Amino acid sequence: MAAHPFPSGEGKVRWVSSDWLADHLDDDMVIIDTQPNIHDYIAEHIPGAVYAHEGLLRVNEYGFPQVLVPEDAIEPIIGRLGVERGKPALVYTGVGAVKKWGDGLEQSKWAYGLARFGHDKIYVLDGGLDKWKAEGKELTQMFPSKDSSDFEVEVNADYFVDMEDVKEMKDKGNVIMLDARPPAVYEGKGVWARPGHIPGSVNLPWASLMDPNNTRLFKPVNEVRRLAEAVGATKDKIIICSCGTGREATLEFLTFKWLLDYPSVHIYEGAFTEWSAYPLNPVVTGKNPY
Repeated sequence: MAAHPFPSGEGKVRWVSSDWLADHLDDDMVIIDTQPNIHDYIAEHIPGAVYAHEGLLRVNEYGFPQVLVPEDAIEPIIGRLGVERGKPALVYTGVGAVKKWGDGLEQSKWAYGLARFGHDKIYVLDGGLDKWKAEGKELTQMFPSKDSSDFEVEVNADYFVDMEDVKEMKDKGNVIMLDARPPAVYEGKGVWARPGHIPGSVNLPWASLMDPNNTRLFKPVNEVRRLAEAVGATKDKIIICSCGTGREATLEFLTFKWLLDYPSVHIYEGAFTEWSAYPLNPVVTGKNPY
């Protein structure tokens, strides 16, 4: 990406390079480390970063394990991080030096979570901690002194759709529903009791949009756009992003809504976990949407 933050303009979520961050470490912003395990953060993190595990964003509801936390539960957590309206919050992740569990979606999940719950200025580190480290940039084990804020949640309910919305929308000619999971899982080799995918959903694996050597780093934007359009996700369509538990879809929601600037993008947070739990909801196995 040529210029940072990217894209230009006033989008709520934008991406920055490691060089940009290195030049702005002293800015008035919150840097949030979302590595997959707290030991990864303790071992090494970007100077000034506070830690937030992505699991803070999900909780059980009526037995479903993947539901976003209620607003009154997340509000004090975001406040503890020191996030303030009008000031950037930058998120990043990495494979993790200790546990090595990271796939890159931690930073997408948190970027979506912050936007969903009302933060207005979010940066994502393109390339994440792994690119930062590969370039020999500064790491620390020091914990920053960070004051809490009085962050007030305002849920952006227009970002997400529920299961009934999906049923009503997904087969319309001006709508395309994307499944962000790997092809084998989309086709039926997943862990769900009723494997496969939602009828009509088209497979666009989230990792196909990222650099094969670093799944925190986007491919060139023109290539990302080409891959999206190749499966029929064009700018004139209403996009519904889905996956297995609502995690992979966050990457594609951010991609379409802010990176590619599509006008109508939604995420089905319940995802295949919710859909497949209802016996009357049909599922499809194999490579084809229907």
